[in-house]
Amino acid sequence: MHAAHNVSLKPYNTFSIDVAAETFYHITTEEDLITILAAQKDQELFILGGGSNMLLTKDIEQPVLHLDLKGIYIISETEKDVTLKVSAGENWHDFVIYCINNNYGGLENMALIPGNVGTAPIQNIGAYGVELKDSFYSCTATHIQTQETRTFSKVACEFGYRNSIFKNQLKGQYIITSVSFCLTKKDHVLRTEYGAIKQELETNKIDNPSIKDISEAVIAIRQSKLPDPKELGNSGSFFKNPVVDLAIFTTFQKNYPQAPFYKISDLEHKIPAGWLIEQAGFKGKRYGDAGVHKNQALVLVNYGNATGKEIWALAMKIQQAVLDKFGITIEAEVNVF
Repeated sequence: MHAAHNVSLKPYNTFSIDVAAETFYHITTEEDLITILAAQKDQELFILGGGSNMLLTKDIEQPVLHLDLKGIYIISETEKDVTLKVSAGENWHDFVIYCINNNYGGLENMALIPGNVGTAPIQNIGAYGVELKDSFYSCTATHIQTQETRTFSKVACEFGYRNSIFKNQLKGQYIITSVSFCLTKKDHVLRTEYGAIKQELETNKIDNPSIKDISEAVIAIRQSKLPDPKELGNSGSFFKNPVVDLAIFTTFQKNYPQAPFYKISDLEHKIPAGWLIEQAGFKGKRYGDAGVHKNQALVLVNYGNATGKEIWALAMKIQQAVLDKFGITIEAEVNVF
């Protein structure tokens, strides 16, 4: 496999940031991946999947490995459920639609999340009350230094809110090549209570929803709030929803009794970061070509020619404003390079 040089990464990241890769490998097989890892053993590498959860602030000097592995396979199947093995380069939303079309339940609330399957476990993606870990069975990953293959169980992944072992102890050590999911074929567990799903179903006069009804409701909600990365550069939700302890929450609720929140436990509550950002006055604001989306304050956007540094400067401005106003720290959900 030959390397390309001085390749623009604008088509490979959903923020449409125009930075260059000094060396670029397009990888379509696990054999190619192992070959390149062995050949580049002494090099620090930059692993690129769907480019949806990243903000590029500079040219990439280390070799870029664009992982484009494809394939969806049935591993096991019973009358009640099915286990699928999905290659890392499969588009996440396309995979969700594949599941809907085959009546495989569990992922319908996560329709239209940008990115690829291989990067989904890293941050335990989630939406509307459902997280990847809820249907996750295992993932296969290649160790960058040794090229050994390892299978990680759900327990081994140490999933947390937008978090996993791949963002902590094993950060930068493994490349996920496939993910396996256990999905229902009947008696689907439907989650309609979170966010605006219930309202969307009521508007459409759907009393007994199918998994397709829920996915279509989610898609309608997301399209009404979130810009299409193909039309306006963005990485979806830029910030995590902060989880605060009881002391902070009690003070916050006293000062802002109208604020929305989600109870996680008796000691922890989650507060929507989008609400905090909107109350801090940033919704719809534009600073050159970097801005905050007019319909969803959680989404930072590139109106055309913003640099990664300009978008990151805006993010830090928002972080400071929210901290000053509410005493709450919001953290970036995207990876910044």
